[in-house]
Amino acid sequence: MRTLISLILGTCLLLSYSVKRTAARTDLIIANGQMPGMAKDKDGHLHLVYGTGDSIMYALSSDLGRTFSHPSLIAVVPKLYAFANRGPQVAVVSTGMLVTATTSLGNIYAFRKVTGGKWMSVGKVNDREATAKEGLMALSADGNQAFAVWLDLRDNERNKIYGSRSDDGGRTWSKNRLVYTSPDTTVCECCKPSAVVKGKRVYVMFRNWLHGNRDLYLIQSYDGGNTFGPAQKLGRGSWKLNGCPMDGGGLAVNENGAVYTVWKRERNIYAAMPGMAESLLGQGSGCTVEAMNGKNVYAWVENGEVVYVNLQGEKKILGPGKQPVLKALDNGQAVCAWENRKQIHASVIE
Repeated sequence: MRTLISLILGTCLLLSYSVKRTAARTDLIIANGQMPGMAKDKDGHLHLVYGTGDSIMYALSSDLGRTFSHPSLIAVVPKLYAFANRGPQVAVVSTGMLVTATTSLGNIYAFRKVTGGKWMSVGKVNDREATAKEGLMALSADGNQAFAVWLDLRDNERNKIYGSRSDDGGRTWSKNRLVYTSPDTTVCECCKPSAVVKGKRVYVMFRNWLHGNRDLYLIQSYDGGNTFGPAQKLGRGSWKLNGCPMDGGGLAVNENGAVYTVWKRERNIYAAMPGMAESLLGQGSGCTVEAMNGKNVYAWVENGEVVYVNLQGEKKILGPGKQPVLKALDNGQAVCAWENRKQIHASVIE
């Protein structure tokens, strides 16, 4: 075990020193829109969602991200959030596709599409009206089990982490559950949480506000999101800040159950596994991570450009933009989608 931990730490530390700045391949402009979200199904198809105005849009790639279909409309949702880390979320379920979206009125709406069918509305995920006014939420699924998590203001108008599960691919949703509440009144008010579902395990990462520090925490459930254990701080350092970073970081869990996180502290981007020291990746914001082939791919925004670090530890530039999302492919490549000047871009990265 010590040898394994040393190897992981050595790899992370090597990554922070061996990055190279080189040009990347030309990207694809998919459509006008903001806040992309992406999921991959068992056949390797990529499902992309994004917002434009009050419309939730969808595009499909059947060729490993090289091209995407002409976008189609999922639904028109008045007061849709589609900016500043607030956008539609997408997950693959056994029966098809699942999308959630928030509105500035504080509600979360779900839409599902069975394989070969049409998009259908399944109503609200939050079971109390107008409690998700920050519009910051995440969605994940495994099989037909899905879990949504968000910032919620119910009871005392202070943000807490709430969640809801679905056992039927998003057709129905459970009574909302309190995942975490900060003893210092509120969690970070404008940082998006992350969620990953792996069988009965549900992983939730969020930025806390505890003792004046805006640090990232991980909390886990072993029973599908019915109950959660104690929250665990990530990394060894802390960020004392009387303000909101507007940066929630990224979370990935590999096929062996290893948990990887990436997040911003001050100007820096750090990677960490739970219970271990953080490793410096670079400087910037808006970071994300995807686990593949026993290693990780990272992306973030640096000086107004989307960059990524590949499996060889090389840093490459994708181009101007923000809000990158990553999805690993089965051929050892990955696809990165991002937003630039209200257009959705995508690129295959090695």
